[in-house]
Amino acid sequence: MTIVLGVDPGSRVTGYGLIELAAKPFRVRYIDSGCLRLKAADLPQRLAEIFHRLGELIRLYRPTQMAIEAVFVSRNPGSALKLGQARGAAIVAGSVAELPVFEYSPRQVKLAVVGHGGAEKHQVQEMMRSLLKLDFVPASDEADGLAIAWCHGHCHRYDMMKTARYKA
Repeated sequence: MTIVLGVDPGSRVTGYGLIELAAKPFRVRYIDSGCLRLKAADLPQRLAEIFHRLGELIRLYRPTQMAIEAVFVSRNPGSALKLGQARGAAIVAGSVAELPVFEYSPRQVKLAVVGHGGAEKHQVQEMMRSLLKLDFVPASDEADGLAIAWCHGHCHRYDMMKTARYKA
């Protein structure tokens, strides 16, 4: 079994999703998801909060892999820098826990989940509800965290099945 922590980093809200992947037969099971709403006023304190709160989730659920959204170009350089710093705090939380960290572009994630890379946020939310058989529509950032984890499972499905074949 593989447990993937998907992270949609943000300097104010960081979405996360945890799913379990089974190789034979290939199955995906929802574990948990949510949004880390960062309360601190100063950016350095928010970054520390991302690091510590993701660390708590890692200790609680013991994921075996982490997937995170890659940096995308923003029209606002200040926003892009803050996003990059939030990503860094999240990546360090995974690295400290010795998790392999995989990166996916927003386009890759939308393509894996919705079927086209230009999907709208509400489409990602609805697809995550449907694909994971959730009885609720996840919040936008939460759905993005789940979608990043789903994308990772989709991209590594063949590798998982091949590994399971050799372990049998």
